[in-house]
Amino acid sequence: MVSLARQVEEASLNAWPALHQVVLDGWVLRFTRGFTKRANSVTPLYPATQPPSEKIRYCEDLYAREGLRTVFRLTTVSEEGALDELLARRGYASVDPTQVLHRALATGEFDVADAFSLVPVASFLATYANVQEPPVSDARAARTASELHRAILRAIRAETVFGSILEDGEPVACGLAVVEREIVGLFDIVVHPRCRRRGHGRALVGGLLKHAAERGARTAYLQVLNDNATARRLYAALGFEPLYEYRYRVSEQPSARQRT
Repeated sequence: MVSLARQVEEASLNAWPALHQVVLDGWVLRFTRGFTKRANSVTPLYPATQPPSEKIRYCEDLYAREGLRTVFRLTTVSEEGALDELLARRGYASVDPTQVLHRALATGEFDVADAFSLVPVASFLATYANVQEPPVSDARAARTASELHRAILRAIRAETVFGSILEDGEPVACGLAVVEREIVGLFDIVVHPRCRRRGHGRALVGGLLKHAAERGARTAYLQVLNDNATARRLYAALGFEPLYEYRYRVSEQPSARQRT
């Protein structure tokens, strides 16, 4: 029987698709022009049979062509202790340890706050750009990030719900839920820095989960950085518990020769 952690891991990759993807002996290589590590990393997903050193070099060549560092996303779902040690010896830094949390859902469990509303993807993207921290100061970089963000969201094949929270008529928080069969993932949960500690995060998550449960979701998951104590307290109060963990191994910057 497939474990819940394995189901959630597969659903999370589907919920945040890359623009291009390569499968290599149990590894999934994802490419999205550098927008988010999740969409530009190697995830060992299934048991492999080929020597890892040769595969690592192949991955490094592919990411170097894109002008990107090679990033591996290592989870406790697929135990990769030997690969982790090999990457460490090759100088890969360990960054962003993250917990994947989960909880059961029931229809009718959540009430939707008056401030919560469903929004189209364009409104969600506009709100996200305004409330994220830190904001992207370079106009050209901001446009590129927005275009790639939109492309990822448009590529999601499962049912997606976008929500926002209004305060005094202005959107101050937003997030999205991706429902794949009976599993829903929450992504891009953000609250404007000046509007935190006012219950907006709780209202946003509650609204998204209510609509996901009405669409058949029975299990919810999300990812939270280990050092984000505020978010972890919020999600624990909402009934989320640890399911598994992951972190990234990041290579040194590609050389100028590699980036050409």
